[in-house]
Amino acid sequence: MDTGDAAWVLTSSALVLFMTPGLALFYGGMDRTRNVLNMLMMNFWCLLVIPILWVVVGYSLAQSGDGALLGNLDMAFLRGLGITGEDGGSGLLTVAFLGMFAVITPALISGAVADRMKFSAWAIFAPAWLLLVFVPVFKWVYGGWIGDRGALDFAGGTAIHVNAGIAALAAVLVLGRRRGWPSQGHPPHSMPLVMMGTGILWFGWFGFNAGSALAANGQAIQAFMNTFLAAAAAGLSWGFVEKFRDGHFTNLGVASGIVAGLVAITPGAGFVAGMSPIWIGLATGIICCYAVGLKNRAGYDDALDVVGVHFVGGLVGSLAIGLFADPAFFGGEFMAGSFYGGGLDLLGAQALGNAATIVYSFAVTALIMLALKATIGVRVSDDVENSGLDLAEHAEAAYSTGSASLAGH
Repeated sequence: MDTGDAAWVLTSSALVLFMTPGLALFYGGMDRTRNVLNMLMMNFWCLLVIPILWVVVGYSLAQSGDGALLGNLDMAFLRGLGITGEDGGSGLLTVAFLGMFAVITPALISGAVADRMKFSAWAIFAPAWLLLVFVPVFKWVYGGWIGDRGALDFAGGTAIHVNAGIAALAAVLVLGRRRGWPSQGHPPHSMPLVMMGTGILWFGWFGFNAGSALAANGQAIQAFMNTFLAAAAAGLSWGFVEKFRDGHFTNLGVASGIVAGLVAITPGAGFVAGMSPIWIGLATGIICCYAVGLKNRAGYDDALDVVGVHFVGGLVGSLAIGLFADPAFFGGEFMAGSFYGGGLDLLGAQALGNAATIVYSFAVTALIMLALKATIGVRVSDDVENSGLDLAEHAEAAYSTGSASLAGH
């Protein structure tokens, strides 16, 4: 890795790190006043614990060795990684860059379990999920059996968003509904925080996607442009669906659409070009706008729409690779999408990889949650849920404006 490439990947790593505080603000603004700090801490807990776990054992299991299912411990504790070897530190830089992805992936799940999960349970769940779910799936996609079958995932559509999104569904099914849901509304307490978080996520996502080229090259430029266009298109289409369906062009709808578009373009950011990101974004905004409403009909309480945005958006974007992938444009050796003469082979590979991820992630996540439920418990008491997790779990209040505000909004 030359100095220019290294500088870009270092910058991208910092951008991806910045996304987790952005996610915390995005979720925190959508949450209730009495639970804001709990949501922030759930995200920051991932920033505290996951980096250490990643360098001790996570990266080695996710990337070392030639196994199709799981790596080995050859690089555990950063063994053999440093700045004095032949690679000049590029291996260590890769550990750092991918570690930022490892941090934000379990953090995505926090939005689904908002308002009712014990922090002690979350503190165990996040690292356990990383090792038992994220690490194996990451290996399957990047250097394992899913990738070997030709499936593509440029920056983490399957490995991150589909994986975390379906895990969120399993988690809320074990955890149960919030008190009063769905008859009682739970509107965002601070749309300015939501919009600020959206902006930070969009900004950081340029490192998430363009940095995944691991070089300052043409593919990084294309991924950067695709990220810009897909997010704009999805925010636009989600907003217009709301306008025509409900009569209002809302900030929450636009913010959700932007994030859905970012999710959807992530798997194909380095494999599609031209107008493709716009078509993917427009379709994703429409599909995800309707998908978030499924929770009311199906009866699962996904508090902050992780399933509808990350699972559905990631799945749409990953399958879209099977249609829009253009190897001729990038000079790559991957299969072409159906719209570029590739038939259904790539689409089939994408479907297989995602199906395996969905089944595995859902099952293992449910087992983790059930184990926690049977031991320390996963849910706060009714009194704590009514009074708020901030005071009960953290002895703090987000807004010191009088006792009445601490009970809710």
